[in-house]
Amino acid sequence: MSGCDRQIFYSFMLLLTGVAGAAVKYPGSVCAVRGSTVILPCTFTPVKSFTQDGREVPLKIIRVRWCVNHLICHDTTPSVYDSSSPTANPRYKYLGDMTGNCTLQISDIQMIDSKTFRFRMEADDRAGHYTEQSGVNITVTEPVQMRIQSSRAAGELSQNQHVTLSCSTSVCSFHQLEVSWFKDGNALPQSGPALQLGPLTAKDSGNYTCALKANQRTTSLPFTVHVEEEEEEEEGSNMPLIVGVVFGFLLLLFTLILFLIRRSAAGKQQTAVGGETGLKQPDVIYSSTRPSAEQQQEVEPEAEEVSYASVQFRHPNPARALPEQEVDDIIYSSLASRR
Repeated sequence: MSGCDRQIFYSFMLLLTGVAGAAVKYPGSVCAVRGSTVILPCTFTPVKSFTQDGREVPLKIIRVRWCVNHLICHDTTPSVYDSSSPTANPRYKYLGDMTGNCTLQISDIQMIDSKTFRFRMEADDRAGHYTEQSGVNITVTEPVQMRIQSSRAAGELSQNQHVTLSCSTSVCSFHQLEVSWFKDGNALPQSGPALQLGPLTAKDSGNYTCALKANQRTTSLPFTVHVEEEEEEEEGSNMPLIVGVVFGFLLLLFTLILFLIRRSAAGKQQTAVGGETGLKQPDVIYSSTRPSAEQQQEVEPEAEEVSYASVQFRHPNPARALPEQEVDDIIYSSLASRR
């Protein structure tokens, strides 16, 4: 076997060793809209070690690459991303690492990206080099009007629920990062392909639209979200008003009762004071008026049937002796009782 044949055979054996120990998991076929940002989720399992001269030699991944339309993606094959090349195309960003994540992000995807992308890992020994040849097939389409899909039917939305609105196209599904979201024509801060809403309230009701951030002409038709208010919460919202009215009525009633009690107490107090005053009044001097001559004449015919009782009222100051003339001037008051 010539030296060239031995090299080919050795490379083939290394390839078989890599196939047996290494693996790459790609996403399915991807459909993307021109100008959008696409992520290709990818994971890989490197070869940990190999046996050489009867001993096990560990391996370490030192280079990763993404290339297009090439089965092995090795040597001088053009790459859209190469970890060892500082001049990689900025539209292709590697989101993975050197241990198991090989995710690739493509920004502002163009029609020329409608190709098959493949990932390759390279270790510090050729025994760890590996390329998964199945690759990822990408189809790029012209911008079309976006559409919104909901995780729940519009009629099922109620308060405290959660709903996810997804922005996609009717042509194909894709992972779109730079999406603009709008509610009633006003821009929302969210920019991902999915809009999470919840716990829902009445404020979440409105018309939602989405579009590619790079192309507003792709704006979707409005998607109406209507959140039904729960009756219990609606009644609960009036509870403070009801409590206020009841409290005000009770306060007014209590004030009225207190006023009536105080008024009744004041009346009783005045009555008690009046009674005590009547008991403590000094002796009252009654003054009588002599009947006129006409009155005496009217009474005289019945004089025989009337008996008179004379009552003498003492002067308040009995210690002082009255003169005779003053005694003669004392006026008697007669009480007559008819027989």
